[in-house]
Amino acid sequence: MSHYVHPNALCESDTIGAGTRVWAFAHVLPGARIGRDCNVCDGVFIEGDVVVGDRTTIKCGVQLWDGVRLGDDVFVGPNATFSNDLFPRSRQRPEQYAETVVEDGASIGANATLLPGVRIGRGAMIGAGAVVTRSVPANAIVVGNPARIVGYVTDDDAGQVLAGAPGTHAGNAVAAAAADPADAGTGGARMVRLPRFIDLRGSLSVGEFARDLPFAPVRYFLVFDVPSRETRGEHAHRECHQFLVCVHGSVRVLADDGLHRREFTLDAPERGLHLPPMTWGTQYRYSPDAVLLVFASHPYDAGDYIRDYDAFLALAAAAPGA
Repeated sequence: MSHYVHPNALCESDTIGAGTRVWAFAHVLPGARIGRDCNVCDGVFIEGDVVVGDRTTIKCGVQLWDGVRLGDDVFVGPNATFSNDLFPRSRQRPEQYAETVVEDGASIGANATLLPGVRIGRGAMIGAGAVVTRSVPANAIVVGNPARIVGYVTDDDAGQVLAGAPGTHAGNAVAAAAADPADAGTGGARMVRLPRFIDLRGSLSVGEFARDLPFAPVRYFLVFDVPSRETRGEHAHRECHQFLVCVHGSVRVLADDGLHRREFTLDAPERGLHLPPMTWGTQYRYSPDAVLLVFASHPYDAGDYIRDYDAFLALAAAAPGA
């Protein structure tokens, strides 16, 4: 046998990948499909219409019901709860159970609860005890009941969130607009410090399109009145450049080039963020008073948008020099 089943486990499935280990008191029903090099810990129950990818860990006390789909390299913490019926009644079964998907590399914390039909994006992290009522974007970190986004997994520290360093203001000193090497992003995303003037009459921040912005804008739009729990963006552009300035309040921005991710905080009108084409941009944690001004290098074109993260990753990997 190419996989291991503990003598006190009951494994009725014929589709178990090589190197997978099924430990004591686990029960795997016929029809379940489990990939290679998985670890199914003590007391796990897996129904027949369940698919588990390769190298996935399922800790003690987890039940995977019909309709659950786990990708590769997924971690499911102890006693995490999956559900597959929004309106359960005893002895009343739906014609088809809702499909709950956990994409590759995502982690589900201990005692977290996932409602039926949600999709957990690639690389996302669900905090311990979180109650997930809506789908979670790729690489997002969510906690609470109901679960809300509190950060994104970045390259700076595994599982930790990096906020861009706040701008520094000293008297009425004026700094020429420049890309600060310390604020360099990923894939060309870069924080640009715009001039700021301060005197007794108040403050002024200014930018010249031909000098301060890395492209010539042809369009602008404003984002405001965003509920703090909502996430915006979550797309990339094939050709369009964007330059973001939070003219009031604050917002966090995640820049992702398909290989690396970094998070920035826009919290002053002299801090602008350039997002070049083929950068997956996500904005979240809007303050209640946030007003985000975005300059774009191209007119609106629905065909320029890439809204599926997996499609973006594939295009980024195929790009010259990738």
